[in-house]
Amino acid sequence: MHFTNCLLFIFTLVISFTGLTQTESHKEDSLMLRKIYNEALDNGQAYEDLRSLCKDIGARLSGSVSAEMAVQWGYHKLVNYGFDTVYFQEVMVPHWERGTKENAYYSTPDGKITKVNILALGGSVPTNGIMSAELVMFENLSAIQKAEKRDIEGKIVFIAQPMDQKMITTFNAYGACYPIRGFGAVEAARKGAIGVVIRSLSLSEHEHPHTGTMQYEKGLNKIPAAALSTKDATALEELMHVTKEKITFHFEMDCKVLPDKKSHNVIAELSGTENPNRIITLGGHLDSWDVGEGAHDDGAGIVHTMEALRILKALNYKPKNTLRVVFFMNEENGNMGGKTYAKRSKESGEEHILAIESDRGGFSPRGFSVDGNNQHLELIQSFTPLFKPYLLHHFEKGFGGVDIMPLKGEFENIGLIGFVPDSQRYFDFHHNANDVFENVNKRELHLGAASISALLYLLDKHYKPLDKAN
Repeated sequence: MHFTNCLLFIFTLVISFTGLTQTESHKEDSLMLRKIYNEALDNGQAYEDLRSLCKDIGARLSGSVSAEMAVQWGYHKLVNYGFDTVYFQEVMVPHWERGTKENAYYSTPDGKITKVNILALGGSVPTNGIMSAELVMFENLSAIQKAEKRDIEGKIVFIAQPMDQKMITTFNAYGACYPIRGFGAVEAARKGAIGVVIRSLSLSEHEHPHTGTMQYEKGLNKIPAAALSTKDATALEELMHVTKEKITFHFEMDCKVLPDKKSHNVIAELSGTENPNRIITLGGHLDSWDVGEGAHDDGAGIVHTMEALRILKALNYKPKNTLRVVFFMNEENGNMGGKTYAKRSKESGEEHILAIESDRGGFSPRGFSVDGNNQHLELIQSFTPLFKPYLLHHFEKGFGGVDIMPLKGEFENIGLIGFVPDSQRYFDFHHNANDVFENVNKRELHLGAASISALLYLLDKHYKPLDKAN
């Protein structure tokens, strides 16, 4: 045979063999994904586990007794599922308490009184009795920054900015509006305000105000900060646009900032058979705000990731790398669970290659966002044909998650992956009394767990060391 023809023949054989191998691998993976989804939909435990977390434990703000109940609940759940290793990781967390129920109303000079629904923002100082002052309204932080101090000093600021209904991606709308909650007290205090109330961060109109963490700045007066329900905020804004009368706002909050408290992340593992020191983390945060039951935020993430690991164990899958589920403590008001986990992981000499987080609710799965380099994204996008039968289509650059984000500062080439469910209803429930078990759909929750389990399997099987230059 001529040398050139010989090379062509060998090349053809290699291509044919490679194609056959890829086809067989695709078929093997396709069958495994079908098994994963069957297990989740026929024998899934996520919905019952979420019911238990929401109803037996309830809301679980860091530092509270219920948060410690949740730690014990998580540990015993993981032990009962028979994972290779289950253990606690100590974390020091902030301890803030809401105190007695907040009350608020506004009044006009003619004596008319209108009661409103408010919640203190997480970390707020108390009002020390009833705080009453003239109310001044601003559309956003920029308007406060441009205002004259004499127009704000000694008054209570109302920031009326709504989340933008025109934004299709609701988390973008949330991100654009977050500064009024995060920094409203700082900007109002800078101009001499004695208190601040904001429109709740939600795309829907209802009577339940939304809480969430806020910030103070060293050297500035700490002023009480609260959120009005969207329904009350709309009515108040409409009134202030048409009236020329002075409106006085009255509110009382009994918040307490207490010393940091010891708590724990809860961790379980399926040990790697080939690379036990190479870790793929998956998890959500065990803590929640102290209103509602923390069902979508982030009870769903807790049961998603626990179920994802349970499914692989039930199918007798033996991972190449160590698969580690982490129930993070204190995402909501400090992220000390995520920061502690990342630091301890680095100190232990482990090799962390990938991390997956579920913290966007228990709605129908849409795909995954990737915070990493091009090779991470290309690897996950290569799974698109496998996920197509399960209606997953979102495989794009994006945000991984708050809990896993500190890993990026400790492990240079790690890929962070965020579970992306449908988000259109998420901010109906986020950080408010509506976030209860009854507002989670069983089938949607189990499909989410199956999607995460399937991705975990594919990443464990197909991940290869990445080129640091990419």
